[in-house]
Amino acid sequence: MSAARNSREPREGISVDADVIIVGAGPTGLMLAGELRLGGASVVVTERLERPTGQSRGLGFTTRALESLEQRGLVPRFPGLETTPMGHFGGVQFDYTALEDAHFGARGIPQSRTEAVLEAWAVELGADIRRGWEFTGLAEDEDAVELTVTTPDGEQRLRAAYLVGADGGNSSVRRAAGFDFPGTPATRGMYLADVTGCGLRPRFLGERLDGGMVMSAPLAEGVDRIIVCERGTPPADRSETPEFAEVAAAWQRLTGEDISGGGADWVSSFSDATRQASEYRRGRVLLAGDAAHVHLPAGAQGLSTGIQDSVNLGWKLAAVLEGWAPPGLLDTYHSERHPVGARLLMNTLAQGELFLGGPETDPLRELFTELVAYDDVKKHLAGVVSGLDIRYDMGVAEAADGGHPLVGRRLPQRTLLTGFGERSTAELLHAAQGVVLDLTDDPALREASAGWKDRVLTVTATPVEPRDAAVFAGAATVLVRPDGYVAWAGADAGELTAALARWFGPASL
Repeated sequence: MSAARNSREPREGISVDADVIIVGAGPTGLMLAGELRLGGASVVVTERLERPTGQSRGLGFTTRALESLEQRGLVPRFPGLETTPMGHFGGVQFDYTALEDAHFGARGIPQSRTEAVLEAWAVELGADIRRGWEFTGLAEDEDAVELTVTTPDGEQRLRAAYLVGADGGNSSVRRAAGFDFPGTPATRGMYLADVTGCGLRPRFLGERLDGGMVMSAPLAEGVDRIIVCERGTPPADRSETPEFAEVAAAWQRLTGEDISGGGADWVSSFSDATRQASEYRRGRVLLAGDAAHVHLPAGAQGLSTGIQDSVNLGWKLAAVLEGWAPPGLLDTYHSERHPVGARLLMNTLAQGELFLGGPETDPLRELFTELVAYDDVKKHLAGVVSGLDIRYDMGVAEAADGGHPLVGRRLPQRTLLTGFGERSTAELLHAAQGVVLDLTDDPALREASAGWKDRVLTVTATPVEPRDAAVFAGAATVLVRPDGYVAWAGADAGELTAALARWFGPASL
């Protein structure tokens, strides 16, 4: 794969400030910046805030997001990271290890920490982060997108080959580019806060009360995260930050506990508005993360889905800019990620009814609690919430048609013995290249991949444990995309070259 250029260095033949400009320096935008740099694209990230908020809105990430971070070597940057096997669906708790290799995800990691790790990584790779730069408009021509931004030094214009809106649920990029954003409006409002000096008992899964629901969990000594949902509370004006006194009053009405003598590090509000962009790309403008889909927060799915959007998009957009992308590659960003976003909206709407509904939903909760006792139900729900059920259409036969069961799914974390020692499958993806796993030391299959050696790493590998070998049973070779998903598995050299061409363009001469 070509060496990454300095982010300030324009691409030859195109008069731009950067190959890609990303609006929004949250987890989605920062993850995308790193992915694009690994692929060789120059990147500028604009962020209207002059400094990170330091707020801990998200408190972890799901299994799939954790795997995405691991395949880029980022997990060691989260010292003390813990995962938990226990999760919930709409407040009904169950064990996610009903699915092999599954867990609910990483817990207790403030979003501010995730953003700090991703920003440091992106900057190390050469991304240019410009804070205090607020996007105000765009114009697109045949060759580029021109942005208007307000900066501390006044209004400026920037040009890029592509623009990505990663600027959250109220995305200015989405509105300026004219994306449709259908869905359902907010019906209920909720408060979210980190409170201090309140001495709250933990309510980890939330507590349903006559008038609504409250949740509390300790974050640090004397600091608790709380959520307050009072039935009948209309959605708040998101442009106005609620006062702690409003949160304390709602808490007292629901629980009878007076926390007004405490304080808050920060207070926010959210709602159950549920919307999704009807398309994730319009010409040279793309959307990722909350800019593409908004929903009721449930189990860190929003942050996690945004990270996965970025990992899916980054290598494809970089391939287009580097000139080796096959026709239609960038269109697969929408075709693969839009269905994932739709299922996210479906499951969070369902969880909202289970968790926040009034007495009329009690029979549904009772029935649901009975169903979760069955392993098949646990497996299904764990797959939906964690993203473990994602399977992309790779354009080749899948298991039901006689193909390999890995095709379209994420490559499981396994240990392989390679020519440079034992390596995990995640380690082989650190450079964000495609990988051909030669599992039978077959010269014909290695020769078939030789024409793509500038884009794809071919590794002769042997599974270390029987459990590792079982995953690959029936496949002499496995082709893995840079995002960790298996594009092809088999033993036919002709099929391998076809799969390589489908995902990595024509062979080099």
